[in-house]
Amino acid sequence: MTPWEVVAVLAAGVAAGGINAVVGSGSLITFPTLLALGYPPIVANVSNNVGLVAGNVTGVLGYRDELRGQRDRLLRLGVASVAGSLVGGLLLLSLPQKAFQVIVPVLIALACVMVVVQPRLNVWLAERQERPHPNGGPWLWLGVLGAGVYGGYFGAAQGVVLIGLLGIFLDERLQRVNAAKNMLSLLVNATAAVLFAVLAPVDWWAVLLVSLGSLVGGFLGARVGRRLPARVLRALIVCVGIVAIVKLVYG
Repeated sequence: MTPWEVVAVLAAGVAAGGINAVVGSGSLITFPTLLALGYPPIVANVSNNVGLVAGNVTGVLGYRDELRGQRDRLLRLGVASVAGSLVGGLLLLSLPQKAFQVIVPVLIALACVMVVVQPRLNVWLAERQERPHPNGGPWLWLGVLGAGVYGGYFGAAQGVVLIGLLGIFLDERLQRVNAAKNMLSLLVNATAAVLFAVLAPVDWWAVLLVSLGSLVGGFLGARVGRRLPARVLRALIVCVGIVAIVKLVYG
């Protein structure tokens, strides 16, 4: 890598770590950056996943106060996240690369749509929330399992998916929901990272740069990221997502 490419990946890692801690869509920053630097799609995806685990850790630590009292719930839902991530990771490694290049642009487009509609989704959830099960019940477990499959396969905006699911089925403040989302995202990404480290073509130089950047970004996101204008953040994510789609389809 040239010096400017190193800086670009580090900066993307910082942005992704912060976004993941606050909203969850950081892969829409780092994945297109690695693509733009010439990494093959599968290598970019698995290296990005492994690298972002560091940011997930600092994001969880930043929300540790909001995690108090959620231990039993997260143990139960964590099983679904780990199982789903293993399924998604194995699908990524077993399906042909052409399938990834067809599926991922669709997933990125859906992720961008979810980022845009999230404010309205939150209002809709608040209006319909009536005495949910304290731990979400079986439907939340199945939903988290599905989100884990998605996260193990690609993962951009899995945090948005999880916030939506947790908001529907749990009677909790948004910050506690966000803290739970960060923990479940960490479990999904860490599980997939172990699988990819053993079986996938990981570029460890890219992993190092994304890890360093996301480590800082996750800390900053948990501390001050909530002060960022939400509309600006969403606009940035959507623009980067469009770049990724164009790169995958036409690059």
